[in-house]
Amino acid sequence: MRPSFAVPAVLTVSSGTRPVMEVPTSKGVPRRVELVGTLEFTVKTQRLTLGAFVEEGTQTISSLFVPFADLTTGEETYPAGRYLDLHPTATGIYTIDFNKAYNPFCAYNNSYECPLPPPANRLKVAITAGEKKPAEHAG
Repeated sequence: MRPSFAVPAVLTVSSGTRPVMEVPTSKGVPRRVELVGTLEFTVKTQRLTLGAFVEEGTQTISSLFVPFADLTTGEETYPAGRYLDLHPTATGIYTIDFNKAYNPFCAYNNSYECPLPPPANRLKVAITAGEKKPAEHAG
């Protein structure tokens, strides 16, 4: 556990209807998601943002999907990025705990189609916490 990678974040919710985006997937077929809002936080003195999503058509939000890539992506961590799941809060204040960052299912089985992080979710810092590259992808 790396305490410096568990940081408070504020969610700025999309105004009006949630914007629908198409994100690429590991199989090249776009997946439609809705942007719930943008999480703003600081890691290693850098102000950063990540988009938080739900599947298109979601009425009741039980979890926010936060795919991301960082400077470890493709080196120490899986080339398609990693994921975080956040449970909604009443305050809009979240804890982003990169120690809980996990690999998508396609990291372990090529039959899965995994959404890739959109360009806005590619962080310009190294997130050295969370799951690393699976053994079959190491090297």
